[in-house]
Amino acid sequence: MDFNQTFVILSLVLLVLGAISFFSGLIVLLTRVLGGGINKIAAETKKIVQKGIAEEMAGLVGNASVLIESVNQLVKTAAGIGVFLMVIGLIMMTGAIVLLMNLH
Repeated sequence: MDFNQTFVILSLVLLVLGAISFFSGLIVLLTRVLGGGINKIAAETKKIVQKGIAEEMAGLVGNASVLIESVNQLVKTAAGIGVFLMVIGLIMMTGAIVLLMNLH
C-alpha cells in the first residue's frame, strides 16, 4: 500500500467515526431530552408541590423543589452531551472531507 491508499483509508475511517459520533449525539438528544420520562417526573413533581402548598407542608414543597432542580440539571446535562457528540462528529466528518479533497 502506498501513501495515498493509506491516506484515503484513514480519511474514510475518520468519516465513519464522525458519522457514528453525530448520530449518537442525535439519539441522545432525542431519547434523553425529548423523552417522556423526564416530562412525566416533572409533571408529578408539580402535582406534589401543589398538594404541599395546599396542605401547607413546607418540607414536602422544599423536597419537591430540589427534585425539580435536579430534573432541570439532568435535562441540561443530557442536552450538553448530545450537542457535544454532534459537534465532534461534524468536525470529524468535515476534517475527513477536507483531507480527501486535498489529496488529489
